[in-house]
Amino acid sequence: MRRLLLTSAAVIGLVVLMLGTSFANAQGSAQKDSPQKESPPDVPDAIQASAGEEVVLFAHASGFQIFTCQAGAAGRFSWTLKAPEAELHDRNDKVIGQHFAGPTWKLKDGSEVTGKLGAQVDSLDADSIPWLLVKAESHAGKGLLTSVTTIQRVHTKGGKPPADGCDAAHHDAETKSNYTADYYFYAPPK
Repeated sequence: MRRLLLTSAAVIGLVVLMLGTSFANAQGSAQKDSPQKESPPDVPDAIQASAGEEVVLFAHASGFQIFTCQAGAAGRFSWTLKAPEAELHDRNDKVIGQHFAGPTWKLKDGSEVTGKLGAQVDSLDADSIPWLLVKAESHAGKGLLTSVTTIQRVHTKGGKPPADGCDAAHHDAETKSNYTADYYFYAPPK
């Protein structure tokens, strides 16, 4: 009798374990099939996306801000932004695209968006480039970026030009400053 009870308890335990595993696998599969929506970042009013737009993509950029040494109107030399050069990563650190001159963002799905500065605010880190609100100006290809209307650059680290080294002797010289930032891409709801 005791042996029968132990065998029954073992069978019941095994059935409960198998059911639990099946439930956990089903939950994981459901989460993969319906990705969570991104929440917009907490930003100052000046760089808020328009009401009615929703985040369609988050990308973390790592790369460079490229500057050239140029003479200004008064003949004073300073570092001038030439272009960004960065890889775009998803939340799992997988490379999903590139960010380059324009400013332009291009994904591996073939879609791209080019924008124009709408507004900016100082970064929370004084040694970092500003946070931006960029309005889409043109699109190319087919994919996720073709419906994007607004881009935010936030959570910047680095990217500022050097404090010195730009003078008449270094006219047209280039320098690269390492930076990282988070980009949020918005579009009207579907």
